[in-house]
Amino acid sequence: MISDLQLFQIYGAMARHAAESQKVSATNIANADVPGFKADEIESFEDFLSRTMQSAGAEGLGSGFKTHTSGAPSDPNGNNVSLEQEVFNSAEALGQHNMALTVYSKSIDLLRTALGKPR
Repeated sequence: MISDLQLFQIYGAMARHAAESQKVSATNIANADVPGFKADEIESFEDFLSRTMQSAGAEGLGSGFKTHTSGAPSDPNGNNVSLEQEVFNSAEALGQHNMALTVYSKSIDLLRTALGKPR
């Protein structure tokens, strides 16, 4: 099927990564005032892609994304969430998600055109 094409698997994984990145940022923002809370960071999509392609090939694109605790400096209350950084991360994830969906939908349109089927 179409979902078996590597291009669609990669951009599907990119959209899932963007959603997971938004989730991590939302959790960090929700805990920005909690004393001692340490922000999480998600691995970049490039790191995820190279890690999974080396170990399992395209079949590994369905695996999970690694997160780790941020090493950012902490406030006096022990919290290290930077709202500015989280807003930036959230905007970056939105752009990544939009790009993945655009490439995905344009590729579907291209395949339909190649098959002679109207949109």
